[in-house]
Amino acid sequence: MTDTAEHVLDALRDATRGTDYEGRLYLVGGFVRDKVMGLSSDKDDIDLVLEGDALALAHFLHERGVAQHFPVVYPRFGTAMVVVLGRDVELVTARVESYAADSRKPDSVKPGTITEDALRRDFTINTLLERLHTGEVIDPTAKAFDDLRDRIIRTPAEPRLTFTDDPLRMMRAVRFAARFGYAVESATWAAVLEAAPRLAIISRERIRDEFCKTLMTSRPTLGMELFRTSGLLAEFAPELLEMVGVTQNEFHAYPVWEHTMHALGRLPLEASLILRLSVLFHDIGKPRTRTEDEGARIHFYGHQDVGAQMARELMGRLKFSNDEISAVTRLVGEHMRIGEYKADWTDSAVRRLIRDLGPNLGDLFAIHRADVSALSDDHQDMSRAVSLRERIAEIESREDISRLTSPLDGRAIMKLFARPPGPWLGEIKDYLTNEVIEGRLAPDDTSRAADLAREKYGETTKPS
Repeated sequence: MTDTAEHVLDALRDATRGTDYEGRLYLVGGFVRDKVMGLSSDKDDIDLVLEGDALALAHFLHERGVAQHFPVVYPRFGTAMVVVLGRDVELVTARVESYAADSRKPDSVKPGTITEDALRRDFTINTLLERLHTGEVIDPTAKAFDDLRDRIIRTPAEPRLTFTDDPLRMMRAVRFAARFGYAVESATWAAVLEAAPRLAIISRERIRDEFCKTLMTSRPTLGMELFRTSGLLAEFAPELLEMVGVTQNEFHAYPVWEHTMHALGRLPLEASLILRLSVLFHDIGKPRTRTEDEGARIHFYGHQDVGAQMARELMGRLKFSNDEISAVTRLVGEHMRIGEYKADWTDSAVRRLIRDLGPNLGDLFAIHRADVSALSDDHQDMSRAVSLRERIAEIESREDISRLTSPLDGRAIMKLFARPPGPWLGEIKDYLTNEVIEGRLAPDDTSRAADLAREKYGETTKPS
């Protein structure tokens, strides 16, 4: 926890010392778990639980001048949000909840004990509490310390009840297993297998976030395999399952799914989400393009283009941003380019590759490296990538690649043709950009660009 957060906790301790709240306030959540595990916590949230009225505590802190603004309260859940030293602090009344079978919103909420509150949480390892005033860590379920020792993900209550309360917890079980390298306890796993279809009531955005968090752990392949074998992957990304069992040609040591998992596992720990998604999706189009010729040789013609479209549809369904979708689909669609490089490529062909990938060019090389490393031993050849990198460096040493664009912007082109904006504008810009890439037009030669545009399209004729 940061120094700022510690100052907030000190302010809360000082405000409640000597009051009825002293000894009844507990820190809860990932911060306590990570502290016990000896990890540097990435959790900087401040969550406090108490046996008592959290709303009354919020107003008490406001009256004492500790909470800077009037509290935001949620009476139905017995929770409140206050701001202390500029930081949000969540105050939670220990409670008991019950849920209807077709909803993730509780239909009953009532005050409870610390132990009862712990039973409504997702996993035992997340039920540890730290007394605010003394720092003592307590285990209200009497299971958390044992499960940390035994490296187990287990629900504190009956697992079917836990997953009925919030089905997203099934994905969280996978994420924690992938993050810590823990095993999911057998009864908990059986409940996931049974309840996987219930994920349908969860918003696509929440599913996306949990999926991405799992992919960003240090064991993404473990996470993806657990998603697959649990039935969860079928609920939110069934396209990925099409890769399972699809055999490949002699260049590959593994079927498509296993190859993808090996490639994903070859990425460095610092790999970005865009890079991880691109590797996960890079061969997603292979099952739909698989053919065998008369000699029984296997081909996947155009799988990169089919895969890019599949990735676009999948990511759109999960509500990824347009920028994320654009970057991933570009990388999936272009992931064969480096392997196709030959020494006789013209400079303009290399410039076009640089232009097409833009800031994602480094990721394209990383995908190629991961892809090649998952091939059969006889075909793990990085020589083309090495040669292409050298070629790119040589071109960049004498040219400013960032200037590979039309010398005329949209405003200048509209003025030249005396026309309002429309699709025609992009057609002309693309034409002029291509002339720059081919070396037939200097990036700053606006006069020559205007002449070329007029020669190609005419002074006032709208391009087709």
